Amino acid sequence: MHPLLKIFLTGMLVSFIGSLPLGTLNIAAMQISISDGVTGALLFSMGSLLAEIIYVRLSLVAMDWIRKQEKILKILEWITLLIVVALAAASFYAALHPSQKDNVILSSNLPKFLLGFTMSALNPVQIPFWFGWSTVLFTKKILLPRNDHYNIYIIGIGLGTFAGNLIFIFGGRLIADKINNNQHVLNWVIGSIFAITALIQVWRMVKKKDAAHKIEHPEEMTEKIEEQMEKIEEGLDKISQKDEKD
Repeated sequence: MHPLLKIFLTGMLVSFIGSLPLGTLNIAAMQISISDGVTGALLFSMGSLLAEIIYVRLSLVAMDWIRKQEKILKILEWITLLIVVALAAASFYAALHPSQKDNVILSSNLPKFLLGFTMSALNPVQIPFWFGWSTVLFTKKILLPRNDHYNIYIIGIGLGTFAGNLIFIFGGRLIADKINNNQHVLNWVIGSIFAITALIQVWRMVKKKDAAHKIEHPEEMTEKIEEQMEKIEEGLDKISQKDEKD
């Protein structure tokens, strides 16, 4: 398999799989698709994707600088926690007040692209995630410090994240069509997800398993990532062998 194709597929697969677990951004995109339509949700996702791409680029070329910004990372974690708590509260409020169907934060007048970019930029969780993966890819010499490698890696990541978000966006529309007049039930569910996310964030901060800690101790991440990378390589090798036979 061509090295650039392998980098592209690796970035896309890691990003796609990483975007599937329930989280603040994909649940927010789903709720926007329900309340404001698919177009608004797509704009939100593209905004959040832009911030993620910027973070990936920084993880490739400026990680030493990021490591020194521990105070900034901790501030971002507190801001993220406040945002998630506010999202949970807004969803619960909408559930308790049938006349207020929408989440007042996600359905605000702020452009959806800017809202997505801001929420993603303030979320430092993705920094250690991509730092860990980039470190493993550099160690295995799959990813080299070259612009063409960086660019194709980022393109793959962008497509993978966007594809993952589409599942939540169109899944949200499907749910909206099914529930009809029972949107308050969905608001309870989404509010609960945001509340659980906030509790997990608090636990990570108390146990010092937050973004700043992970960046300072990358060895705690890379072992698990290396195991996942071996599985991805096995899958890509099978695809490559199949193409050669065909």
